[in-house]
Amino acid sequence: MKKLNYKLIVSDFDGTLITDDQQILPEVRSAIKNYIDCGGIFAVCTGRMTCSILPRVRELGLKGLVVAYQGTVIADIESGKILKNGGIHSEGVAEICRNIKELGHPVNVYCGDDIYTDIPKDNVYLRRYEEIIGVSANFVEGNIGDFVLKNNLFCQKITILVAQEEQAALYAELSRRLSDKYDVTCSAKVLVEVSPLNDNKGAAVKFLADKFGIPIEKTVAMGDNLNDLSMVKAAGMGVAVGNATETLKNAANFVSVTNNEGAVAQVIEKFGYLS
Repeated sequence: MKKLNYKLIVSDFDGTLITDDQQILPEVRSAIKNYIDCGGIFAVCTGRMTCSILPRVRELGLKGLVVAYQGTVIADIESGKILKNGGIHSEGVAEICRNIKELGHPVNVYCGDDIYTDIPKDNVYLRRYEEIIGVSANFVEGNIGDFVLKNNLFCQKITILVAQEEQAALYAELSRRLSDKYDVTCSAKVLVEVSPLNDNKGAAVKFLADKFGIPIEKTVAMGDNLNDLSMVKAAGMGVAVGNATETLKNAANFVSVTNNEGAVAQVIEKFGYLS
């Protein structure tokens, strides 16, 4: 049995652990199993909803904890029990929705296992998004901010599906308007997201390290996009996959191969064990 070097490895899911066609490569599956068998702790930290990520980590055979909603929610994989459930109260969600609508974009609001949207159900991009995450959105007629207030919804995040060429400008403007009160980030080339301030992936990595009694310097965190920046900076070894944004690569200690080339397997072999 190999001796461990970094005892906790935390990986983003989409664009990092899985391939572009949503598959888990056999070498990645094997590397994770071997690392766990040697006593390592492997955790997934994703922007996905809890109900979206739980089936995928169970498919991978993981136990222990999974981090969802950019770090806002932490759940037990086997039971589904929520250990940490952060979010934004209805007044804050309505404020965020108002700003997004002023900029001329539709809104997705996430509350527990439900998505509420003002994007028509026949929208091809919404349908594709629903297929990827395995969750169907509920269409809201009229002002979605008013709907949130009327139903007093406590929400984990708000997202905007946006054309790739419009993402940078929208991210910059929402950051200017909202970043003093909320976390504004990007998790994919067509998504801008707003979630609770400082309730991010970096805080989640620190939570996991404390929970398992592992010094933060003996942790690895890896990802591909701006929403992974806080955990790449927080971990003892921050990794950007080869397909990551330049911002994340510049902040990382190491740049691996791409998600389609088994980045997680490479990182486990390189940093998981003592040489």
